[in-house]
Amino acid sequence: MLLTLTWAAERGFEIGPLFLRYYQILFFTGFLGGFYLMKRYFQKEGLQQEILDNLLVYTVISTIIGARLGHVFFYDWAYYRLNIGEIFMPWKGGLASHGAAIVIPLALYYFSKTNLQKTKNSFLWLMDRVVIAVALAGALIRVGNFTNSEIYGDPVNHSTETVFLRPVLDYFDSYFSYAIDKTEFHYNNNHISTDSLDLPEYEMIITPAEGVTIGAIQSLLEVHMMPLFNRQSKDNRHLYIPENAYFTPIGDSRYKLKLYGIPRFPSQIFEAIGYFMIFLTLFIFGERRQLEYHGRIFGFFLILIFGFRIAIEFLKANQKQFEASLDFNMGQILSLPLVLIGLYLIIRSFRTHS
Repeated sequence: MLLTLTWAAERGFEIGPLFLRYYQILFFTGFLGGFYLMKRYFQKEGLQQEILDNLLVYTVISTIIGARLGHVFFYDWAYYRLNIGEIFMPWKGGLASHGAAIVIPLALYYFSKTNLQKTKNSFLWLMDRVVIAVALAGALIRVGNFTNSEIYGDPVNHSTETVFLRPVLDYFDSYFSYAIDKTEFHYNNNHISTDSLDLPEYEMIITPAEGVTIGAIQSLLEVHMMPLFNRQSKDNRHLYIPENAYFTPIGDSRYKLKLYGIPRFPSQIFEAIGYFMIFLTLFIFGERRQLEYHGRIFGFFLILIFGFRIAIEFLKANQKQFEASLDFNMGQILSLPLVLIGLYLIIRSFRTHS
């Protein structure tokens, strides 16, 4: 039974002149939760609050810089090499967790050498605790990706299928706002069968801008909307508009059109659940004295997080067009060496304490 979820919600809310995204709230909630978790470990082992405050600064800065550079160099260097200034504008483009996975350990290795000398605690001692907090933050960030309608799954019919219509509404705001004042989508609890998928049926209801006639709206549909939405690649497509589609009036000032959504895996939610379960596993390991074996929990983190990442990528749409020609996408390629490093750390922890 298909229980299609339609996701067309706003990405955040306004507070005065500011627009606050749910992604931003969840991103910083992850850091806040990690801070209190690390505070628990620091208090338990008698470390000063000042060291923890410095650790938070290092972690936040290295996460943002690493994730941004990861996106730039791993996914979109062809663009950014021609637009160097935009590298420093993380709101233009995106973030990549693999970049953070490289830069965070480098930054915390330096931190451990400069801040933990007097405590006689090592880099691996620190990482074993930090990664538990990172797993929790990763779960919250993936929920934020869902609210942003990004990093979604491949087209599929599934009991959890989701149609992401927020990107469609963004297209309307960007390209058709001169002609259309308001757009709504209503799911009809009906489907049309194609060669590969059953597509959920929607009514799109629009309110034209003042002075715009139905003739102009119908022309806009045929000349601009159909080519825009019907010719998008599989990884970016969210709507199918039939060739014989036409607007019909509703009352005096609104018009409706029957069209079809592209159902997808809500892979962000799958990933968030997976990361949260990994967080609970690592936390329990820590409570059962696995923190005594330096590097072991860090190793488990790398294997579980990035092993899961390799698996979940099979359900996800490609982030960039060049990935369509690869047998394994960029996320999987970058995850493999991190899994191998995790395996090394676990073996090392057993040998060191045998």
